[in-house]
Amino acid sequence: MKTHFWNFSIAMILGLFTFSGAPAQINQNKIPAAYTDEALVKKLPGFSNYYETVNGIRLHYVAGGKGKPLFLLPGWPETWYAYHLMAPALAAHYRVYVVDLRGMGSSDIPVSGYDKKTMAGDLYALMKKLGIEKAYICGHDIGAMVAFSFGANYPAATEKLILMEGMHPNSYIEKMPMLPAKGTFAAKMSGKSPYAWWFSFNQVKGLPEKLLAGRSRYLIDWLVDYVSVNPNAITNFDRSVYAAYYDRPQNIRGGNGWYQSFAQDIDDSKTYGKFAMPVLGVGCYIGYGPLKMSLPNQAADCRVVLIKNSGHYIMEEQPSIVNATILEFLK
Repeated sequence: MKTHFWNFSIAMILGLFTFSGAPAQINQNKIPAAYTDEALVKKLPGFSNYYETVNGIRLHYVAGGKGKPLFLLPGWPETWYAYHLMAPALAAHYRVYVVDLRGMGSSDIPVSGYDKKTMAGDLYALMKKLGIEKAYICGHDIGAMVAFSFGANYPAATEKLILMEGMHPNSYIEKMPMLPAKGTFAAKMSGKSPYAWWFSFNQVKGLPEKLLAGRSRYLIDWLVDYVSVNPNAITNFDRSVYAAYYDRPQNIRGGNGWYQSFAQDIDDSKTYGKFAMPVLGVGCYIGYGPLKMSLPNQAADCRVVLIKNSGHYIMEEQPSIVNATILEFLK
């Protein structure tokens, strides 16, 4: 009797240890039905899903509306769905394309090519395949870095440029502190001493995929709450959409690739001249200052707008104000 009890106890202990310590069992390719592109695009009347193969990879995008082409590029850790509150209103005036970048969402996730110059080349190749010679380019976060690179490398194809909460990587990133300034690392990101520890975390190869596979919702919830003024604007459903994709190791690797390419991006930035096309910078209390300080040095014709009562995810926290700002600029 004692032997059976001892064996049972050992089995229970080992079972609990294995359950609590092993990564969640996930299907690395299957997205829950409610969060698929097919289901999500139904929330955007007049929009449809499309796929095109360019530069040797397949890009996913959604498109709707009529008029001059306007491309919207999302950031980390989101997908094309980050623009779901903005795209329908913009589509009343323009032909809107919301693109999953290389390594994002349902687009391909190759082993390389995450420098912003290559990613801008993906967008240019997509435009050429669609028969578009010139377009309005708008990006947020990582998408803003790609938009910047697009404007720098394809100025003739850039009608106007919009950078939201992000600039192209430059030597400033190399000076970002490893530790937060004393007393500044609180529940909300500081506008004067922002501490973006994930810039360093995402440099690590291989480990984030193991830590976050099936658990990305923990990171997404923490990040949204940290950089948002109105965290409830990014709903439980929205967060679940992003987690469904970034739960997959390959998407974690792809997203981290955007950060691991910063060194190459910095080298590329040293070759870029001043923009000739009109440029709009849009930022919250976090991103407005850096845009206001650096964008006039990069663009002869620019303006920078502060979005009040919003954190980093301005498209979801203040979509109406951001749309109005963009529409006024594009006119």
